[in-house]
Amino acid sequence: MKLDRRTFIKGAGAGTAGCALAALPGSIAALGSVTVQGSEESIASSCEMCSTRCPISARVVNGKNVSILGNKKAKSFGGAVCARGGAGHSLLYDKQRIVKPLKRVGERGEGKWAEIEWDEAYSLIAENLNKIKVKHGAESVAFSSKSGSLEGHLFHLAKSFGSPNTFTHASTCPAGYVVAAKAIFGGKIKRDLSNSKYIINFGHNLYEGINMSETRGMMNAQMEKGAKLVVFEPRFSIVADKADEWYAIKPGTDVAVALAMCHTLIHDDLYDKDFVAKYVEGFDEFAKEVKNYTPEWAEAISDVPAEDIRRITHEYAAAAPHVLVDFGHRSSFTTEEFEMRRALYAANVLVGNIERKGGLYFGKKASNYNKFAGETVAPTLSKPGVKNLPKIEAKRIDMVDEQYSMLWSSGGIYQTILDATLDAVPYQLHGWVMSRTNPMQTMTDRARIVESMQKLDFVVACDLYITESAAYADVFLPESTYLERDEEIKDKSGKNPAYYVRQRVVDTIGDTKPSWQIWKEVADKLGQGEYFPWENMQTLQMFQVNKDVKLLDKIKRDGWVSYGKPLMLREPSMVNTFVSEYPNAITPDEDSTYASHLSFKTPSGKIELSSNKVEKMAPGRGVIKYREVTMKKADELFFIQGKVAVHTNGATQNVPILANLMSDNALWIHPITAGHMGISSGDKIRIFNDTGSEEGHALVTPGIRPDTVFAYMGCGSKNKELARATGKGIHCGNLLPHVTSPVTGMNLHTTGVKIAKI
Repeated sequence: MKLDRRTFIKGAGAGTAGCALAALPGSIAALGSVTVQGSEESIASSCEMCSTRCPISARVVNGKNVSILGNKKAKSFGGAVCARGGAGHSLLYDKQRIVKPLKRVGERGEGKWAEIEWDEAYSLIAENLNKIKVKHGAESVAFSSKSGSLEGHLFHLAKSFGSPNTFTHASTCPAGYVVAAKAIFGGKIKRDLSNSKYIINFGHNLYEGINMSETRGMMNAQMEKGAKLVVFEPRFSIVADKADEWYAIKPGTDVAVALAMCHTLIHDDLYDKDFVAKYVEGFDEFAKEVKNYTPEWAEAISDVPAEDIRRITHEYAAAAPHVLVDFGHRSSFTTEEFEMRRALYAANVLVGNIERKGGLYFGKKASNYNKFAGETVAPTLSKPGVKNLPKIEAKRIDMVDEQYSMLWSSGGIYQTILDATLDAVPYQLHGWVMSRTNPMQTMTDRARIVESMQKLDFVVACDLYITESAAYADVFLPESTYLERDEEIKDKSGKNPAYYVRQRVVDTIGDTKPSWQIWKEVADKLGQGEYFPWENMQTLQMFQVNKDVKLLDKIKRDGWVSYGKPLMLREPSMVNTFVSEYPNAITPDEDSTYASHLSFKTPSGKIELSSNKVEKMAPGRGVIKYREVTMKKADELFFIQGKVAVHTNGATQNVPILANLMSDNALWIHPITAGHMGISSGDKIRIFNDTGSEEGHALVTPGIRPDTVFAYMGCGSKNKELARATGKGIHCGNLLPHVTSPVTGMNLHTTGVKIAKI
C-alpha cells in the first residue's frame, strides 16, 4: 500500500481559510515583496512540522519555491514526507509570519505591538529578568520549550541564569508512557512494528498522528506481512478503519481490558515462563493482583465482550514473541494514566517480546553497540562541557509531591507554572520565558492560563507566529524556520546507531534568528556569556564530532547516517548476522543470542511488574492495579480529542496550506444522540461544562459511541494575530479541567460536556 499525502488527506476534512490579512507589525506582509533564495542543489536536513523531525532533502526551485522531499537514505522513513512536511515551505513567505522582534505596547493579549531591533529586545529581557532575579530570586522565572532540538539552549540559559524551573511539553503529550517505561524497564523502549505479526492498539492513531517511520512500519506489517491489527478506541478513527477488528471501548476503560488480557495470559498458562523467571521482578504480586481481573469483569466496565478479550489474548499469545501491544503516545485518558501504560507494557512483558522481532526493544547507541561489536563500528558524539555553572539551591516548582519524581528530569509537570503563578505553590513565579510552545492550546483550562499570564511580571515568547500564548508576551522574538537554520547533530539510533542533522536550505527572510543564537545573545546581555563559549553552530558541530572533519562532512552530505547491522539481543538471526559481520564481537550465549547481556536500569536490574521504588514514591501503587475513576457527570457525554493527519496539535493551524486543507474541527456525535437533541450534520451547536463553553458545528456519524463526542485538537484560537485560525472551530483546552494524573503528572484529556443546538 502506498503511503502518500492523498491517502491521508482524503476523508480528513478540508475547509477554506480565506481571510483579509492586515499587515501585522513585524510580519512579512509589512516587508512588502519577498523572494526565496538559497541552494538549488538538494540539501539534506530534517523537517520540523511535528516532533518526529523526519529526514528530508530540500532545495530552492526557480528562485520561487522550495521542494521538500524525504531523504532516501533514511529507509525506515520511506524517503517521503507527510502532508504536514510537504507544507513546510509555505511557512517561509507566509504574510503572517513574524520576522522582526516586537514589544507589547497595549494590554497583554490586546494585540498591540511595535517593531524593535534585536538589541532593544535583548535589553528589555535582561533588564526585566535581572530585576526579577534580584528581587525574588532566579527560581521565580520559568523556562519552557517544545521538546527536542529546541529545548537544549533555552534550558542551558535557565541554568546559567540560576533557575531550576525548566519544562517541556511532556506532561501535555508523551509523559505517560515515558514515566511508565521508567518504572517498569528503567528507561524508554521502542516498537518494532514492521516485523510484528499481531498488533493490539489502544487508540494510538498512527494513521493520523503520523510518525513516518512507525506509520510505515505498521503499514508494512499489515500490507506486506499480513499482521493482524486489533484496535480498542471509542471512535472509528483511521487506524480503526484499517484494523481487522475494532471495538468501541468506553472512554477511560483501556486499563481494564489490558489487565484482563494479563489475567488471561497468566490464568490460561499462555505467558512465557522462562522469560518471566529470568527477567521479571514482582511477577507473583502482579499475578495475585490480576487474579480477579477476568474478561467478564472487564466487559462490565469497558463494553468489550469477554469472549473477544479472551480470544484476542489467545491469538496474541499464539503469535508471540513477534507481537506487541502498542503502549501509545499522546493523551491522558484518565487519572489512572500510570496504571494504564504499565498494564500495556505488562501485556508485552508476559509474552517475552522484549528484544525480539516484532516486539519491543531498546535503542542501540554507538557506545553500547561498539562494545558488543568489539570494535568502533559507529562514532560516538561528544557533548560540550561548560564549567562552573552556577549551583542552583532552589527546588523545582513541581517538587511538591514525591510521586512525580520520575518526571522531574523528563520534562517536568508543565502545568505547575500555573500553580506557582496563581497560588504561589510552592513559591511565587514572576516570569516566564517560552520557546516554540503553545500552552493555550496544549494545556488544559485555557482561562487559567490567561489568568496566569496576566499576573506575571514579565513574559517572553520565541516563535514563528504570534500564537495564542505568544499573544500575552511582553517581548516577542522571531525564530527562523527550520529551512533557514543549522542545528546540532542528533542521535536517532534504533536497532543500530544513527545520526542526522538539520541544515539551512534558504537564506533568512526578514530579521529572524535561530533559537540557539537567540538564547546565546540573551545570555550575553544578561552577563552570562561565559557559559556559552561556542562561537557558532559550526563550532558546536565540530566539538560533537571531536574535530573529525570527514565525519562532519559525511553527516552533512548525507543528512542521515547509520552504522552496522540491526541488532536485537534476543533475536538469534540478528545476533548471527552481527557476529558474522564483526569477528571481535562478544561471544553469543548457547542459544545464539545475547540474552544474558540484557539488563534494565531499575533498582532490581529486572523488569518490575511490582516496584518498591514506586511504592515509596506513591504508596499503594507499587503493583499495577485497577482503580475506578469518574470523568464526567451522569447527564454529560464523554469528550475526547485526537490528532489529525494534516495538523500537529496546536502548532500548524495557521500554516497557509494546512489551514486550507482543514481550518475547522467539527464535533463528532452519534446519530442516536444527535436524534434526541434534534441535531443534524452542519448544525451550529454549543459545547459546555463547568470549565468553559465553545461553539462549533456537528458531524453526525456512527463512527463514535453514543455516550461520547470527539473533536480534533488544536483549533479555535482566540487571538486576532492568527487570522486563519482565529475563531475557527472548537478550542478543546477551553473545555478541559485543570486535573493532573498521579505519578505521570499528565494533563487529563477526557472530561464531560453537554451539548445544545443553537
